[in-house]
Amino acid sequence: MAAPVVDFHIHPVTSKDDWYPWIKEYTQRSIDEDVDLFLEKASRPEWVDEYLRDAGVGYAVMLAELSPVTTGMVTNEAVADMCRGRPHWIPFASVNPYLIARPAQELARLVRDLGFRGLKLYPTYQQFYPNDSMIYPIYAQAEALQIPVMVHTGSSVFRGARLKYGDPLFLDDVAVDFPNLTLIEVHSGRPFWYDRAFFLARLHPNVYMELAGLPPQNLLTYFPELERNADKILYGSDWPGIASVKNNIAAVRRLPIAEETKDKILGGNAMRILGLQ
Repeated sequence: MAAPVVDFHIHPVTSKDDWYPWIKEYTQRSIDEDVDLFLEKASRPEWVDEYLRDAGVGYAVMLAELSPVTTGMVTNEAVADMCRGRPHWIPFASVNPYLIARPAQELARLVRDLGFRGLKLYPTYQQFYPNDSMIYPIYAQAEALQIPVMVHTGSSVFRGARLKYGDPLFLDDVAVDFPNLTLIEVHSGRPFWYDRAFFLARLHPNVYMELAGLPPQNLLTYFPELERNADKILYGSDWPGIASVKNNIAAVRRLPIAEETKDKILGGNAMRILGLQ
C-alpha cells in the first residue's frame, strides 16, 4: 500500500494583510481569481484543510518565516496556532539569526513548548551563507533535538533576495560537520545548481532533495538520473505559489518512472524523515 502524500512545503497564510505587494503580484500570476479574495480564503485553516484533502494530501509541512526584508513575517506562534488540533499538519519553525539574540535556544523553546517538528532556514532571504559559523549553533541544536532542517537553495524572485547565498555546495560543510543532522535542499538548487543538489544528496546519507516550485513535467530534464536518488527526494508544492496542488501531484504521478519511486517521492521518504511510519 502506498504511503500518504506528504506535501513538504506549504506557506500558510496567517493574515491576508501581512503580504507585501510583490508577493501578491507573484501569487496573482498563479491563480484565476482576485488575489485579495484568494488570501481571505487561504487565511482560514478550515478552507486550507479541505483544499489539501481534496488534492489528496495526507500530511502537510507548514512553514513559519521570519524574513522582513524580502517576503515578510509568518510568525512561529501563528503557525503553531494554525497546526494545533491538526496532527496531519506538521509545523516547521523559523529562526532568523539577525532578529533573535540566541537562535539556538529559541529553536529549543519552539520545539519544547510549541511542538515544532523541524526548522526551515532562508539564506537568500535572510542573507547569510549556510555554512557561516554563526549558524552552527542552530545546526547543533537541531541535531541534538533530532529534527530535520530545510535550507532554501537556488533562486529567489522576490525583492531584496540575494542569490549568492543559495548555492547548495555550502551545505557540503554542514553535512560533514553534522553527520547526524537531516538536511533538506529546498528547491534542489533551481535553476543554476541542479547538478550540485543531486550530487550532494547522492554523496551524503543525511542530505535530501526537495522539489517545491519545480514543474514536475521537467524533473527528468533537470535530473536525468532521478531514480538513482529515489530514496532521497521529497515532494513539496510551494503552495500558494502554484496554481493547483492537485494538478501538481497528478503531474508527478504521470512521470515515466517506477511506481515505487513515485510513492517514495510523494510520501514514503517524508514519512520516514518525519517519524510518521
